[in-house]
Amino acid sequence: MKKRLLSLFICSALTAALLGGCGNTQTPAESAAPETADSGEEPSSEEAAPEEQASEEAVREEQASEEAVPEEQASEEDKVITFWSIGTAEPDATILQKAVDTFNETTTSGYKVELVNYPTDNYKEKITIAMSSGECPDVYTNWTGGPLTEYINAGFAQPITDKVKEYGLDKKIMASGLAQATVDGEVYGVPFLNIAIEGVYYNKELFDKFGLKEPADLEELEAICDTFVENGITPFALANASKWTGSMYFMGLATRHSGLEPFNNAFNGSGSFEDECFEYAGNKIREWVEKGYFPEGVNSLSFDDGQDKQLFYQETAAMMVQGSWQTSTFAEDSPEFFEKVGWFPFPEIKGSNADPSIQIGTVGDIFMTFNCSGEKLDAAMELCSHYFDDDAIAYAVEVGYLPPVQNIGELVSDEISKKILDAALNASTIQLWYDQYLPPAVSTVHQNTCQELFGLTITAEEADAQLQKSMEEYLAESK
Repeated sequence: MKKRLLSLFICSALTAALLGGCGNTQTPAESAAPETADSGEEPSSEEAAPEEQASEEAVREEQASEEAVPEEQASEEDKVITFWSIGTAEPDATILQKAVDTFNETTTSGYKVELVNYPTDNYKEKITIAMSSGECPDVYTNWTGGPLTEYINAGFAQPITDKVKEYGLDKKIMASGLAQATVDGEVYGVPFLNIAIEGVYYNKELFDKFGLKEPADLEELEAICDTFVENGITPFALANASKWTGSMYFMGLATRHSGLEPFNNAFNGSGSFEDECFEYAGNKIREWVEKGYFPEGVNSLSFDDGQDKQLFYQETAAMMVQGSWQTSTFAEDSPEFFEKVGWFPFPEIKGSNADPSIQIGTVGDIFMTFNCSGEKLDAAMELCSHYFDDDAIAYAVEVGYLPPVQNIGELVSDEISKKILDAALNASTIQLWYDQYLPPAVSTVHQNTCQELFGLTITAEEADAQLQKSMEEYLAESK
């Protein structure tokens, strides 16, 4: 479900959106005025014959009647709420559609919602192009972080703090989820899908076969990996064509090495992405590649096409580092195989002072953001509220998701979801994925260099230097 935008593309697109919005300042009436005034050298009303005057009046009346039709059509079209998201796969597709159907069947607002879903990576390009052309949908999902800030600055996100309270959502949604979508004291997004954190899924039967148990630290994890390599099994199923998938390893390693302080300092300019924790993460990735911990051609394998999970299902790979949305995917794809699956959080590093309870992820996974106002915003918030209906929450839990609601602990029963929820609720902090937290331009450099680390085409030092340069350029431009 994650999410990744090309830096130059998003910057130019959002800039174009701003320029387009500023340039197109005429109202429809103002646009029509020159056409009405530019009537040529016709006789004045005083010079025209009575018959001609009557004829002209009839023509004007006919034109006025014809021009009224598009206005009526526009009014009807304005009663449609266009909602863009990424629910092309289950269970997201059903979760998203159920609330839309409920709204369309029960609302008295006069509005209708049309849901349009795109694959994750295509979606990011689609939403950017839409914003650049001034045709942003009325409601759209995103992952907050740096991109949300840019959407706000470009004028494509409405503050909804008061609406969240008006619809009672602040009494249902976890405060940490709303906090993730809060910018400068205002809420700009509603978390509704899933509590998603990074962790390691593993094949319990393969672990039992080789006498292995869940690792207590990274050293034990590496010993497990070595055992699998010796027996012809790839330790990690990874499809890194999308780049963000490999970033999970980088984030986990850096965070377990030194906690979040180095990242926060590098982000605000008081520190650097050339800190030793980032160098450690890059070197460890390269080391694991050289030791055969990842599949051949890892950077050409597609997450969207499910090439990583196929390695996992075929039992040619024993583990998968992924977001916890993968629980529902496994359960949906094969309930029988799901019985073999276990989960543990990314292991701590022995001897490190970093807080091992810190998790990487998000409280909400995707967030609804609103590009509308007035009655349409009220109707859109009514739609949003249906994602928190009792039956909607029950369905999400049934298929393995952890909706970010305050009573989620009372609703979960399966072993993996309980472990994930326990790790999330006991985390001192849940750090948003780097690729979403960082500004888009910097995020792109992060993802590109991570992919190059897996391809062994760049050193850890070179990767960190590029990321630091990008961060410095962004900070300088932001002053």
